[in-house]
Amino acid sequence: MIAPPMAAIKKHYITSNTSKEEFTAALMNWVNDPEQNSKMPDALKKFGIMPYIPYPEDAIAQIAEYLYDYNIEKPDWYDVNYQKQQNFGKEAGQKTRDTQSNLVSAGLEYADAAKNQLGKNLIRAIGEEGTSGAIEFCNTQAAKLTDSVSIMKNAIIKRVSDKPRNPANMANLEESGYIRYYQKLIASGTKPKPIVKTEKGEVSFYYPITTNTICLQCHGTPKEQIVTGTLATIKRLYPDDKAIGYKENEVRGLWAINFEEESIE
Repeated sequence: MIAPPMAAIKKHYITSNTSKEEFTAALMNWVNDPEQNSKMPDALKKFGIMPYIPYPEDAIAQIAEYLYDYNIEKPDWYDVNYQKQQNFGKEAGQKTRDTQSNLVSAGLEYADAAKNQLGKNLIRAIGEEGTSGAIEFCNTQAAKLTDSVSIMKNAIIKRVSDKPRNPANMANLEESGYIRYYQKLIASGTKPKPIVKTEKGEVSFYYPITTNTICLQCHGTPKEQIVTGTLATIKRLYPDDKAIGYKENEVRGLWAINFEEESIE
C-alpha cells in the first residue's frame, strides 16, 4: 500500500455534521497544501507528503461531490486496522505535531535571518547611493549575503520567483505551484502558513515573499513607483527582468530553504 484508501480519507474528512460545501472546501485545501491541511498526520508520517498537483478547482469539486454522495468500497482489513490506528494515533499524532512545529520554527528563523541581513544592507545602500545604487548592490552582493547566512545556519537558503529579476532565481514547477497558492491565499486576506516537507531526513521549507512600499521602488510600476533612472539601471543590469508591475502586499516569490531534520533536534 502506498497511501491510505479513499474510504479512510472520507472517514477522516466527513462527520455527521459535515456539509458537502464544507467537505469540498476541505478537500481543496488539502490538495493545494497536503501537508499543512492534512487531517491524517499518521498517514502523512507513514507515506510521506503527496506531491503538489495543480488540479483545476472545478475538477476537485467534482471529485469531492462523488466522494461525498457515494459509498466508497473498503478493503477487507480496513475496520480492524482503523481501530488499531485510533489507539496508536493519539500518541503518534502528538509527536508528529511537535516535530512539525519545530521544523516550522526553524524554517522561519532561517528565512528571518536572511531577510534581516538583506534588508538592513539594502536600506543602507538606498540611503548612501539611492535606489539605483541599491540595484547595483543587489546585483553584486545579495547572493553573497544569502550564502553567508546559509553557511551560518547550515542550510541552503534561496529566493525564487515566477517573475525573477535574476534568471538564476527562476522558480521550478513545484515552487511555481506554491507561489500561485500563496497568491490566492493572500489575495483572499488569509494569513499564510509555511509549507514544510520532509523526506529521508531532508526538510524543504517554503514561505512567501511579499511586497511593501520600499519594494515598489524597484518592483512597482515603471514611471510611477520606479523612477526613470532606476528603470534604466534595472534594464542595464538585468536585461531579462520580469520583476516589475507589483502592488503592495503581493507575493513576489518564495523563501525556499533546505536543511537536515536532525540539525534542529
